[in-house]
Amino acid sequence: MGFSTRILQLRKLHGLSQSQMAEKIGIHLTQIRRYESEEANPSLDILKRVAIVFSVSTDWLIFEDKEREPTDEMKLRFEAIKQLDDEELRSVNHVLDAMILMHKGRK
Repeated sequence: MGFSTRILQLRKLHGLSQSQMAEKIGIHLTQIRRYESEEANPSLDILKRVAIVFSVSTDWLIFEDKEREPTDEMKLRFEAIKQLDDEELRSVNHVLDAMILMHKGRK
């Protein structure tokens, strides 16, 4: 499901016409039609407006469901982490935080 499908889904879920949807987002009706027919892609500003108006994430708007899911390998790690006691979990979080900071420092 790309943006065109998501915006159509949101519009129908909220019972809006294309014109009402365009007005809510603050764009021209033609643009809604172009988005829904996959003739155009939204700018970052439009993505942000849609996300705010309809209380959805921009990730949900642009990524396929499969693209947003953790990999099978990560799912196994999450399951293993769930089994840890509080002290072990704090240690894992500490290591992850340190790795993230170290990685950000390299950029």
